[in-house]
Amino acid sequence: MKAERTRVDIPVYDLSLIRDLWEGRVKKQKQRQKKEEERISQSALAKVNQQWQYRIACRKLKSAEVSALQCYLDRSCDQLHTLHTLHNETDTENKKFIFELNGDKWMKLPEDLQFMTYLREWHIRATKIREIPAFIEAFVDLRVLDVPKNGLTKIPVEIGKLINLRELNVNYNKLQSIPAELGECENLERLEMTANRSLFFFFQLRNLKKLKHLDVSENQFPSIPICVLRMENLKCLDISNNRLTDLPEDIDRLEALETLFLHRNRVRRVPMTMTNLVHLKMLVISADELYSIPSQIVDSPDIKLIRLYDNPISAPDEDVNMDAEVKDDLEKEFMKTYIESLQDRDTQPMYTTKVSLSCLL
Repeated sequence: MKAERTRVDIPVYDLSLIRDLWEGRVKKQKQRQKKEEERISQSALAKVNQQWQYRIACRKLKSAEVSALQCYLDRSCDQLHTLHTLHNETDTENKKFIFELNGDKWMKLPEDLQFMTYLREWHIRATKIREIPAFIEAFVDLRVLDVPKNGLTKIPVEIGKLINLRELNVNYNKLQSIPAELGECENLERLEMTANRSLFFFFQLRNLKKLKHLDVSENQFPSIPICVLRMENLKCLDISNNRLTDLPEDIDRLEALETLFLHRNRVRRVPMTMTNLVHLKMLVISADELYSIPSQIVDSPDIKLIRLYDNPISAPDEDVNMDAEVKDDLEKEFMKTYIESLQDRDTQPMYTTKVSLSCLL
């Protein structure tokens, strides 16, 4: 009896097909690896790790060695300044020493902040942090202190130690006074104090000789503070939405003044001395109660004179409950856009001037 043979079919593939299949899989794997490497390189993990490695290394060094290292880094940055144009904006921003904190979830500053004295900028916005710590005096390299909308009630006197400070923004807080020690920040160029409602300026602030931009709008000033009239290099003064009724006769002390915002006040007359401000380019004023203004200002082709009138029409119901800060921001944004639209015009728009006609019978 013969045994039956079992037939087995063995598939035979073309080796080129197998090679193509394998190479395709290898190619896809390399692409995935490349994308993962790019993702990691672009993430913040590498930057955070680099910063912490730098801090750990600094803690192991002596104070003299740390100072020498910092000097070397600063010197290297100066020497490589010509190479900065080869980097994109992100790389440039990453080279700055900036601390940022946003949101009302923050009740206090991180404890490690007091050791980061190399920082050059603080940006703390819309938090529930109610005070600036006294240890800020150790941040002698600080250039920008940006702390709006935090409910701050005071500025520590230690701020006078920040001799390199260039910009200070304390808009929309609850400050009642500005410490006299701020006058020791001799390099301050920009100061913004919008909407603190009740501010008192010490005369020592007259020492801010390099100040160019001052915004004290939406407070309760009955007049321009005397110390402000001593800021001889001031170019832009925004004292709108206060309680001014008259301007000081010695306003021409502000010899460098170029832009003056006086709208939403009740100024009745503009003194003749304002014609001595030879650099004045723009004057924005509410004209509801204005009865006297020098003709030299009105007729001057070099001055953009904008006379505004308050709108007596009440706002729609849906806008009545609008947040005050949001409303103020919208008004400022509108004024900025409006003024920028006038920059290239030779004369002011006719609709900014009210015309009244009377008829004698």
